[in-house]
Amino acid sequence: MINKLKQKFKRYEIDGYIIPKNDEFFSEYANPNRLKIVSNFSGSAGMALILKDKNYLFVDGRYTLQAKLESGKKFKICEITKVKPKQILSKFKNKLKIGFDPKLFTNQSLKKQFLPQCNLIAINDNLVDQLSITKKLNGQKFYQLNSKDVGETTRSKISRLLNHMSKKKIDNIFISAPENVSWLLNLRGYDNPNSPIPNCRLILSKSRELYLFSSKYKTLKIRNKIPLKVNFYEENDFYFVINKLKGINFSIDEISCSIYFEKLISSKFYINIKVDPCYYFKSIKNLIELNNMEKAHIEDGVALTKFLYWIKNSNIKKLDELKIEKKLENFRKRNKNYLYPSFNTIAGSGPNGAIIHYRANKKSNRKIRSSDIFLCDSGGQYKYGTTDVTRTICFEKPKKRIKDIFTRVLKGHIAVASTNLNKVNKGNELDAKARYWLNKINLDYGHGTGHGVGYFLNVHEGPQSLSKYNDTKIENGMIVSNEPGYYEENKFGIRIENLIYAKKDRNKFYFKNLTLAPIDSDLIDFNLLNYKEKKYLKDYHHLSLKKLSKFLTMKERNWLRSLI
Repeated sequence: MINKLKQKFKRYEIDGYIIPKNDEFFSEYANPNRLKIVSNFSGSAGMALILKDKNYLFVDGRYTLQAKLESGKKFKICEITKVKPKQILSKFKNKLKIGFDPKLFTNQSLKKQFLPQCNLIAINDNLVDQLSITKKLNGQKFYQLNSKDVGETTRSKISRLLNHMSKKKIDNIFISAPENVSWLLNLRGYDNPNSPIPNCRLILSKSRELYLFSSKYKTLKIRNKIPLKVNFYEENDFYFVINKLKGINFSIDEISCSIYFEKLISSKFYINIKVDPCYYFKSIKNLIELNNMEKAHIEDGVALTKFLYWIKNSNIKKLDELKIEKKLENFRKRNKNYLYPSFNTIAGSGPNGAIIHYRANKKSNRKIRSSDIFLCDSGGQYKYGTTDVTRTICFEKPKKRIKDIFTRVLKGHIAVASTNLNKVNKGNELDAKARYWLNKINLDYGHGTGHGVGYFLNVHEGPQSLSKYNDTKIENGMIVSNEPGYYEENKFGIRIENLIYAKKDRNKFYFKNLTLAPIDSDLIDFNLLNYKEKKYLKDYHHLSLKKLSKFLTMKERNWLRSLI
């Protein structure tokens, strides 16, 4: 594939070609996944730079080990926070001509990673698609959620967006991220494997005209259900619609509006704002959403607790990673409201646990050993809620160093969960609290401490996150994950993850746990915990027992009670 790709360089007069992970909708689960086709890399974020004599794969800290294993033979692996493509390209005396597909990149991403160290050449006919049959058409239709299940009508959301447009003097806004269209119109669909997001885009004018771009066939079920006048168009009609719109100012989203669409819009309008306010609107969950998320986490907590009891009491010699993954899925399937995983389950034992986003397959699948540290990161899409939880467990008395590290990860986890948000509420500040006890012994982890989570949408969403690089303030109703960890290559991985949400109660502003599942006390050195941390852990397990007890067997209840 790579050699055939390079053979096309001469025809297009280029010296290299860029292949991102994302598809045209900039979704987390790309379809087609051109990066995997070319590089064999299966992670959720990355980018390849193919030059005439060398190939580079750029990934973040979560994926360096995975990238080496999957793609290291044909690609030089670069951690994007340490080496950017522009640094590679700056070493050439003459500026190279680098080709790219304008539907797969934003101006922001290209400027940040490539300019001004090369000449970028837009090629509309994707080179990977020329070499591979990649398109998989999903014919299932979109559907609309009832406002009683989402807590706000489409009409109300549109009014909020129109008010924003009026304040910012915006004539038209292009909602290019399907997740934001889903939120705005209360739509869901089947275009993504782990998220109920329908692939579509939307333009809203200040005169309340809505133009929805998608396959007309997929919108048949929703045409009479949206309580507003919506004009339905195929994606190829985009320029036709642009030409009939009135006004001067246009707003786009610099995160998900491709160069292709930005160029079409700028041919007639002045683009003066590049932030989609729906990201922020969507991040603040209303009471109905939070209540439904709590219900989903009780249902998920039952499955997780049954699973954890089962695995802690199993004959480990008969288990492997794939069997364990299947067993957890079966526990979730017992619930009628469970739909499917919110992401591919990470079930890593021993050295596989050190691969942050590991996925077991027939080739990598390990049989479990009693000495293994086992890391399981999983989640589900429920009616109506999205879950994401990680637990690390042992099967025999762990070494003192393992207990020390696990307990430090736990102390960081508790520090975030116990934060007074009136005093500390920025993502980077919370991230620092999570790392503090690991940093004390010169240890750290190569991923953020937490990400925003959608309401029956993407398991990853912004603008909020707990990260060294994010200073967004946590606001009332925001949901984030709390997942510090530690990983040693070829040895083990540790992570403890709950979903939490910010709650204001009179003068108090604090995090409340959504996730309810026991934390393995066999891995904890209680001598390293102070009184408040021990009380937190006791109260957490007591709450889990209270919420889950009636759904558990006597043995499962007694086991959970023993942790209090």
